[in-house]
Amino acid sequence: MTWGAPVAIVAYRDLQRFWKYRWWVAGLIAMNLADLFVFALIFRGIVRRELVPDYFYFLAPGIASIAAFAAAFTIGREVMMELRRGFHHYLLSLPISRWELVIGRVCGGVVRGAIYQFPFLALLFILTGNPGLNLVIAILATLMISASMSSLSIALSTLVKSLEMQATIRSATYFALFFLSNVFYPETVIKQRFPEPLPTLIENNPVSIATSIYRLTFTPHIAYELPELETLLIKLVAWTIALTLLGVILYERNLRG
Repeated sequence: MTWGAPVAIVAYRDLQRFWKYRWWVAGLIAMNLADLFVFALIFRGIVRRELVPDYFYFLAPGIASIAAFAAAFTIGREVMMELRRGFHHYLLSLPISRWELVIGRVCGGVVRGAIYQFPFLALLFILTGNPGLNLVIAILATLMISASMSSLSIALSTLVKSLEMQATIRSATYFALFFLSNVFYPETVIKQRFPEPLPTLIENNPVSIATSIYRLTFTPHIAYELPELETLLIKLVAWTIALTLLGVILYERNLRG
């Protein structure tokens, strides 16, 4: 068996496990669609037009970013429960190496995030029209945000031994990334309302970076004061490398015991 085959098998196993929780996935889809077609449409008539010309088209790229983030982040909980119950000993008994298992788990999170999010990208495509070659960049951003968030989730799930502390850390990180981002608020408002260094942290949050890339790709007429696309890509690549290395190293350390 070639080196990549076990990685693909592990990733496929994690994708199958993701669809097992079909009612949870259905709830997540309903929540994302409600954010877009209920929350955004309500606030469309409330938000000041000089700040956001059309809140519906402002929020739509953010929902796509949140979709990839939330789906990819789920992999950490399963890693946490396997370590807690000792199921990783069975996984280590299989004819695959530790590194193949570790990389396969990260890839599983990437596949979850990408497959779950692609319908939201398709919806953006339908709502806003053809983004041209920037669509390739948007797909690359999806793969990178999924890799970053799955790796971060795995890292947090292997950081401490206590199940309660693991759950607390993961939940706090999840909500910090979710709410301390530019998904719901434009950068101009964030800079006006929050003192430094919070606006800088929000701007460089990987979820914010991915959202900005989607806005530049699909709704550039709504995006104000965003960095250049090249700058955003460099930042997201840096986050992806750093968080993937962190997740891989910490998970492999835990498997070694």
